[in-house]
Amino acid sequence: MSRTSVIPALDLLDITVVRDGRIILNGVSLRVEPEQRWLVLGPNGSGKTTLVRIAALHDHPTRGAVRVMGETLGETDVRTLRRRIGWVSASFAEQLRPALQCLDVVMTAKNAALEPWWHQYDAEDRRRARRCLDARGVGDLADRPFGSLSSGEQQRVLLARSLMNEPGVLILDEPSARLDLGGREQLVAALTELVEGASSPPLVLVTHHLDEVPPGMTHVILLRDGSVLRSGPITTTLDDDALSECFGLRLRIVRRPDGRLSAWSVR
Repeated sequence: MSRTSVIPALDLLDITVVRDGRIILNGVSLRVEPEQRWLVLGPNGSGKTTLVRIAALHDHPTRGAVRVMGETLGETDVRTLRRRIGWVSASFAEQLRPALQCLDVVMTAKNAALEPWWHQYDAEDRRRARRCLDARGVGDLADRPFGSLSSGEQQRVLLARSLMNEPGVLILDEPSARLDLGGREQLVAALTELVEGASSPPLVLVTHHLDEVPPGMTHVILLRDGSVLRSGPITTTLDDDALSECFGLRLRIVRRPDGRLSAWSVR
């Protein structure tokens, strides 16, 4: 198969969102090819979460086209297609019953459900869920109630859940937002293993903190006030000038030897 015939994992074209007369996104396009890992950067209110909720088929745009793995929003069964999208967000943990066992948290992703009693599961489903937990370093938590875990442990369990269906694309919306320093570093380590894995799906990560970005991200899109400032390969697109314009503050980026990024303001 030629490069030009490869179907992108995600293709958002000229996405515009207007709510109560206010423009949230203004003609934003994002095309995620296989083996790409995209970083979505921008300050609060720039439209990051709106963009990825549309990509995950949780919201609809006012205008524009949404295609996921070749399927077009509005022309396909969203309930079925959504199962092929791995989704992790800081707020998702609040939707889960605290007494639910972590194994069930992961296993119910098979049917995009929040409880195991709505569908039937077999021994292979349970084995698959355990393998996902083991792969993210939290296999020992399989029988623990989800609500008894630390925030960092919960996010790693949710990361395992996002991989239960071997998704065609993985979307992470500020997964470190509610974590302390230790939890954040544990999650970044888990994300680094995922990003660097040869069999990992294409990925979109939303954040506004460079310290939370795992090494290995290939592309970046910078948003401000609902519009794209820059978009392209991270090595040539993300620099001091671009980040400063994005956040409205003079910033300097430091790339550490281990591939991690940091940024701070300069005078």
